[in-house]
Amino acid sequence: MRFLVDASLPRLCAALMRRHGHDADDVRDIGLRCAADPVIARHAKENRVSLVSADFDFADIRVYPPSEYHGIVVINRPPNANVAEVLAMLDGLLGKPAILAALPGRLAIVDAKRIRLQPPLPRGTQ
Repeated sequence: MRFLVDASLPRLCAALMRRHGHDADDVRDIGLRCAADPVIARHAKENRVSLVSADFDFADIRVYPPSEYHGIVVINRPPNANVAEVLAMLDGLLGKPAILAALPGRLAIVDAKRIRLQPPLPRGTQ
């Protein structure tokens, strides 16, 4: 898969994705460091990459309808989460090939205990 990592996440997220065999760019490395959310979303849509962020604005399906994107992932990190905890949440997602395969057209909200998809996967496919 191809991912775009938002500036709201640690830079190490892109490296973790690459270790899992995925292509990943960080917005800070492609000239979008200070870009507004709509600009980042448009880049993700036009380049058919899954957007990964900790910014819950991207979880608003009225503004960012999942069906229009190649996947939107929002990492629901606690306010005091350290980098290792954020990487562990992302690693949990990257270790679920069925969810990654179904990500295009969906919003995934990832936290330490679960991954919620909108729209959800049919029962038994996770």
